Amino acid sequence: MSTQPSEDTLTDRHHDVVVIGGGAAGLSGALTLSRAGRSVVVVDSGRPRNAPADAVHNYLGREGTAPADLLARGRAEVAGYGGRVVDGLVTTVRATVRATDEEPTGFEVHLADGRVLTSRRLLVTTGLVDELPAVPGLAERWGHDVLHCPFCHGHEVRGQAVGVLATGPLSVHQALMWRGWTDDVTLFLNGALEPDEQQWEQLAARDVAVVDEAVTEVLVTDDRLSGVRLADGRVVPRQVLVTGTGLTARASFLDELGLGSEDMEMLGAVVARRVPSGPTGSTTVPGVWVAGNVTEPMAQVIVAAAAGLTAGAAITGDLLAEETATAVRTRQGALQNSR
Repeated sequence: MSTQPSEDTLTDRHHDVVVIGGGAAGLSGALTLSRAGRSVVVVDSGRPRNAPADAVHNYLGREGTAPADLLARGRAEVAGYGGRVVDGLVTTVRATVRATDEEPTGFEVHLADGRVLTSRRLLVTTGLVDELPAVPGLAERWGHDVLHCPFCHGHEVRGQAVGVLATGPLSVHQALMWRGWTDDVTLFLNGALEPDEQQWEQLAARDVAVVDEAVTEVLVTDDRLSGVRLADGRVVPRQVLVTGTGLTARASFLDELGLGSEDMEMLGAVVARRVPSGPTGSTTVPGVWVAGNVTEPMAQVIVAAAAGLTAGAAITGDLLAEETATAVRTRQGALQNSR
């Protein structure tokens, strides 16, 4: 599915922008930049976070689209405006400098296969890694009937028997949220938390059943989740299991640039590690922008795509400002020489 340019044009040309990550955010940013006449290469490792999901939801005009189909359409649109999409894994990014001084002039993007791309700007849209609870059988059902977000999947499982596997302080909030989609919610504390008095009252008021025993196994019947087994051997029938995940930005390749990550908190609990950014995706490293889940862990696909557009527009403006400053210096030098 990749648009493969020849190696000489890919590795020898100094591109305006290399986009690292070919999901909704990256392709949206690349589309914006390509439409602005910029030379753009998207490097995609082929590991989209939402690959296990059956469909993308809450994306106006694309509701229910399979994730792979959305990305294929995005790749084609980028290619239609002259952008390039290549498969590859970025291992390291380095700033390049002028021979006469130490001011950065761009970036070298090193791929695992040995290729090196150079660019004036970077847009990083590599998303997150989900760290799932270590319960046998759980990972295999992830994205199908082991879920995390009611806005992403709640409508599809409304009215079903939902279990919430606690992973930390936010799990009570998660159980109460899912009551908006079903009357049958059971919270499995699993040794991850002890609700306080107010939370116990809320759970009771919303008829959320609470099980203190640890969950040891996710059970499947006829390729459907059918329940969970507890440490005492009991089986609690469930059709859906909801759990929180550890969320970590895919950004270790930026370490040499000095661009670190930070904790993101929600309701007083750390829920993710993200790359901090400004409103348009700018970072503390000049010339580097980020967009999508790598900086906004809670962003759904349509929000990630919008962030890619915003970053792409900001990068375009930044390039134009640089080119204007260069043109002014050139003009002033020409005037000085003509005197």
